[in-house]
Amino acid sequence: MHLARKLRTFRHDRKGATAVEFALIAGPFFFFLMALIEVAAVFFASTVIENAVLESAREIRTGQVQAGGMDADGFRDAVCARVEVIADCTRLEFDVRVFADFDTVAVSDPVTDDGELQTDDFGYDPGDAGDIVMVRVFYRWPLLMPNFLNSMSNMSNNERLITSATVFRNEPWD
Repeated sequence: MHLARKLRTFRHDRKGATAVEFALIAGPFFFFLMALIEVAAVFFASTVIENAVLESAREIRTGQVQAGGMDADGFRDAVCARVEVIADCTRLEFDVRVFADFDTVAVSDPVTDDGELQTDDFGYDPGDAGDIVMVRVFYRWPLLMPNFLNSMSNMSNNERLITSATVFRNEPWD
């Protein structure tokens, strides 16, 4: 009888119910909160990098790069100056190429099957007046959450490759 009374008292006792309920939902809540922060950070970085590519490519399109004799390191510095707020410039790669016409512009995936960025065929050729130029910038963004649903990471080492590209015809600045 003494045991039955204690069980009945325990069943009706509501002390600590809030703590138990929070413990049940805390894991999923913080997982979704971190996922939201991760996705927002990647989209924000993508927007900043896209803007940096457009602004840097404009200098090629208008002939400022060619007239100033800017080399590949100078172009890297120009892009880095625009993304340094969110990015580590050592993780930045770029490819600037000239094409004969818009039909021959070819874009290949620079990520190998093992998740590494292959930069062997990247180059820097801003072209001359009237040339068709493609500017691509790649940034290896380190993800906060390891193996987040395996959907954010598209490279090895839990990284996301953020890519931005633009194709244009150089203005006739001659």
